[in-house]
Amino acid sequence: MSSPKAPPVTLRPLTGDEFAAWSERAAASFADGIGPSRGLDPATALEVARQATAKLLPDGRDTEHHLIWMACHQGEPVGNLWISTQKKNPFIYGIEVDEDQRGKGYGRSIMLAGEEECRRRGFEHLELNVFGNNSTAIALYDSLGYVVTSQQMRKTL
Repeated sequence: MSSPKAPPVTLRPLTGDEFAAWSERAAASFADGIGPSRGLDPATALEVARQATAKLLPDGRDTEHHLIWMACHQGEPVGNLWISTQKKNPFIYGIEVDEDQRGKGYGRSIMLAGEEECRRRGFEHLELNVFGNNSTAIALYDSLGYVVTSQQMRKTL
C-alpha cells in the first residue's frame, strides 16, 4: 500500500537473528522518549525500556498477539513496525525507519502497510502513542488522519 509520496513497502515477520538487534533498538527508542518525559537519566530510562519490552514480549518475536515486521522496499529492509492486536483496537508500539532511509517517505509507507494489514485482519481502528516532543512523527500521524483521543500534560515547578 502506498501513496504518491510514499514508495511501496511489504511487511514480513522478523527472523530470529533480526529480532535480537530489533529488540535492543526498540528499547533504546522507547528510552529516548520516556527518559525526558519521566525525568530519567539515560541509563535508567534504557533499563526501564528494556524491562517494559521484555514484559510485553515474554516469548520474544513469537509472543501471541504481537506482530513485529521488517518493512522492505524492493526486497531491501528500510524499517520495521510493531503492532499489538491484544485488544479490540490494535496498538502500534513502534515504527522505525532505518537512519539511512529517513526522509524518503518510508514512514508513511510503513504506516499505510500496517493499516492495511490490520484492515485485512478485520480491525476497524488503529491506535498509537507519540511523545509530545516528536514533531516529525506527530506531523506524519496528522497527515495520515490520526486524531488525538487523550492528552497528558506536565508543568515543571
